[in-house]
Amino acid sequence: MKLEIGNFYVKEIVFSEKTSYSKGLLTINKREALDFIKEDEHITEAELHIVNPGDRVRLCPVKEAIEPRIKLNGDALFPGYTGDLSQAGNGRTHALKDCSILVVGKHWGGFQDGLIDMSGEGAKYTYFSQLKNIVLVADTDEDFEKREQQKKNKALRKAGHRLAEYVASCIKNMEPEDIETYELDSISKRSSEIQKLPSMVFVMQAQSQMEEDGYNDLVYGWDTNHMVPTYMHPNEILDGAIISGSFMPCSSKWSTYDFQNNPTIKRLYEEHGKTLNFLGVIMSNLNVALEQKNRSALFVAQLAKSLGADGAIVAEEGYGNPDADFVACIVALEDAGVKTVGITNECTGRDGQSQPLVTLDEKLNAIVSCGNVSELIELPPMDTVLGELEALGRDGLSGGWANDEILGPSVRPDGSIVMENNAMFCGDQVVGWSTKTMKEF
Repeated sequence: MKLEIGNFYVKEIVFSEKTSYSKGLLTINKREALDFIKEDEHITEAELHIVNPGDRVRLCPVKEAIEPRIKLNGDALFPGYTGDLSQAGNGRTHALKDCSILVVGKHWGGFQDGLIDMSGEGAKYTYFSQLKNIVLVADTDEDFEKREQQKKNKALRKAGHRLAEYVASCIKNMEPEDIETYELDSISKRSSEIQKLPSMVFVMQAQSQMEEDGYNDLVYGWDTNHMVPTYMHPNEILDGAIISGSFMPCSSKWSTYDFQNNPTIKRLYEEHGKTLNFLGVIMSNLNVALEQKNRSALFVAQLAKSLGADGAIVAEEGYGNPDADFVACIVALEDAGVKTVGITNECTGRDGQSQPLVTLDEKLNAIVSCGNVSELIELPPMDTVLGELEALGRDGLSGGWANDEILGPSVRPDGSIVMENNAMFCGDQVVGWSTKTMKEF
């Protein structure tokens, strides 16, 4: 497979009479964009905003992030989901860089939703504070789940995915500022020089725990709960084959933007042919029952060994129950002779004294930590809130609460907040681009 991503670097976004791009300026016709969004009869209210790094703006509850892109051959940006099923990972895709589409609930949040601050202390905790963002604030007629802690957020999330393709359509026929090329020869047909290098696979444990459709990550529009671990070409993941689901404590979640720009995949590509032989991606899953977890671990180890992997990186979307999948997978790989590094966050409690993972094993001797989900964060009021800040304490967001006997409410009368890192939107960046570091004592 050969994938070309043509990049257009956005320096400024403004509303205007026409949706267009020129020399770093992205203009959006708000009325036409909102009309497009409201073609979905389930969207009852919608508004668009533009927020930039440094703006004194707080967004909550944030549900999804997507990079605006368009495929030149006419295929759907997210095949099998926003359009007909087709092969991702081949051909040319154009991308608007340094920006994203953020989807925010106008009224209702849930366990899987989070918060973004565009400036101040809170901006340090999430990658999306560094981007110019087109923010869709909307509500739906999905009344049956509004007061449910777990929400599918189907109409809101899909509105964001469709909007990402709509906005990027303005660059479809333009010449990109640069082109990234991703290409791997067939594993058995690589040069002898590459074959001599250590062979590496990347194991991605995507969120798939919910047995009811609609909550989990999707692969080509297919619910990941239905799959067993399988080999995927890394280009497929970078090119829209996978979209984020709506079940996971928010700091641990992988947004669709994270799949589209996965930095671990990109770094493995950079090292391919230099220091390692990048074999590809084993797309695994997360399960509930112990037998299911062990079965998936065996699948992953068998695939890695059959591919000829000397080493593996395992990344876990989530924590808690999924820790058992994460540990079992690493143990199975090590038992198969595949040296493995894990990437995960930890749940060590607010005081940092609890066991970091639900289960541990002495074979986990190379783990990269992305932070403690229970770490307390206090943030001052912001001038502007997009969405409904009360959702943080009212609707069961994973890092917020209505009232605590010691800390009081998450959302204070003056608009300041106290919350766990859990509620920071994709804050732990388990995909590999966390800015957090360890502190020595």
